[in-house]
Amino acid sequence: MTLSEENYLKAVYHLESTFSEGVPTNAIAEEMQTKPSSATDMVKRLAEKELIAYKPYQGAKLTKRGKNHAIKVIRKHRLWESFLVEKLNFSWDEVHEIAEQLEHIKSEKLIYELDKFLGYPKTDPHGDPIPDEEGNIELIQKQVLAEMEKGEEGICVGVNDSSSAFLQYLDKNNISLGKKIKVIDKEEFDNSLVITVNEENITISSLAANNLYIKKYK
Repeated sequence: MTLSEENYLKAVYHLESTFSEGVPTNAIAEEMQTKPSSATDMVKRLAEKELIAYKPYQGAKLTKRGKNHAIKVIRKHRLWESFLVEKLNFSWDEVHEIAEQLEHIKSEKLIYELDKFLGYPKTDPHGDPIPDEEGNIELIQKQVLAEMEKGEEGICVGVNDSSSAFLQYLDKNNISLGKKIKVIDKEEFDNSLVITVNEENITISSLAANNLYIKKYK
């Protein structure tokens, strides 16, 4: 399994939440930032290895074997992100690209010991669930901040956008995982929100609110 093949499996895994009936090769190409013809060639190669089920004009879907392999790569990625933040003092906006390299390490013993060393974390520094050794994923009940109503409050549990630019924006506004957030007001004109974080009122855009996951208080 090449690095490129693993990256494609991971991309299809993430896209399947949007394209339940089959992921179009154009969507895969966009995700991988490559030409549609290149994406189609790779999908056909992975289909020959029985990692993807593919029919022209019907899209691609991971087979059980392909899904299991994708989840293993995602598990490694998120464990390495946790290690970099918790043990090497990287900030959460620095770790994604490094983890992209480390996720392709093959040693299962290394990943087992890494998980044990970290105390079997359930989520990574961005709030994404970390699959366990058997590939099980414990989903977190959450919703985007933009969907919350005035007066509602909850805890920040994750981000949809893990780009450095967005994470640095959150840092500037003192927003991070575990922070209590309350919606004070919603602007009808542009859907921006006034929220309370650390007893301070700040205004955030609709774009930012749609990329923040909140576990709402009951």
